[in-house]
Amino acid sequence: MDRRSFLMHAGAAAGLASLSTPLFAETAKKKMFFEISLAEWSLHKALFAKKIDNLDFPAIAKKEFGIDIVEYVNQFFKDKAKDATYLKDLLTRSKDNGVRNHLIMIDGEGGLGDTDEKKRLQAVENHYKWVEAAKTLGCKTIRVNAYGQGTAEDVSKAAIDGLGRLSEFAQPYGINVIVENHGGYSSNGQWLANVMKQVNKKNCGTLPDLGNFCITRNATGCAEEYDRYKGVQEMLPYAKGISAKTHDFDEAGNDTQIDYNRMLKMIKDFGFKGIVGIEYEGSKLDEYEGIRKTKALLDRVGPVV
Repeated sequence: MDRRSFLMHAGAAAGLASLSTPLFAETAKKKMFFEISLAEWSLHKALFAKKIDNLDFPAIAKKEFGIDIVEYVNQFFKDKAKDATYLKDLLTRSKDNGVRNHLIMIDGEGGLGDTDEKKRLQAVENHYKWVEAAKTLGCKTIRVNAYGQGTAEDVSKAAIDGLGRLSEFAQPYGINVIVENHGGYSSNGQWLANVMKQVNKKNCGTLPDLGNFCITRNATGCAEEYDRYKGVQEMLPYAKGISAKTHDFDEAGNDTQIDYNRMLKMIKDFGFKGIVGIEYEGSKLDEYEGIRKTKALLDRVGPVV
């Protein structure tokens, strides 16, 4: 074989060999239309049991699951919203682990749809410190609750007022205020979409939770459930994130309650390109295993829908 032929054959062989390298495989892998984050609630049992601490969360997300975007839950550092030293430590830990702080889920600060004006205004003010904390941590968003007692119309009017006021406060901070379908009227996709339409602020939106559409409960469970696919479709025009709720899995690794192929295709077809947060809430699997199975499901379905 002459030198020219040898070089041609060698080049071709090298090219074929490169096709089987991890680098090529990664390049050839079809990219997902969303990024994956980890919602801290996925580890709520371990957190409540003090097996882990909120400050550990960024490192756990990255080292245990390879996830570099996180969503905090204020319940796990409720007295630290104004603690500059604590927030600085948490921010440092996230940066040291190459983790991006994305969102804080706010509970226990009052309903922004409370029909009692005094209570509603207090709830709005209660959230101010979390807007400021989110800004300090480099988050883009806080998730709030728009619940209230009364008729659907009365709570809707109250929620429009409460969310509007809080969104105005949050706007100069560059923070989004978003509402999850979190039970009650908020789990009615049409109701929540109408509230968003009336608030009409760019930094106010929704966080469609794929598995949280129970409107009313009784002693045995959910008494009235909204169609999850219809609800997500109605909330998508205002969505600033998606909560990928999971409970149990079949032998093929699919969620037993939600058709993720159908759901993710619908979300992709709408044009959503944001962050999808893993929120494992099952009881049969260990929390760590539940998170891994949810991530595996998203990794498998996300590139092909």
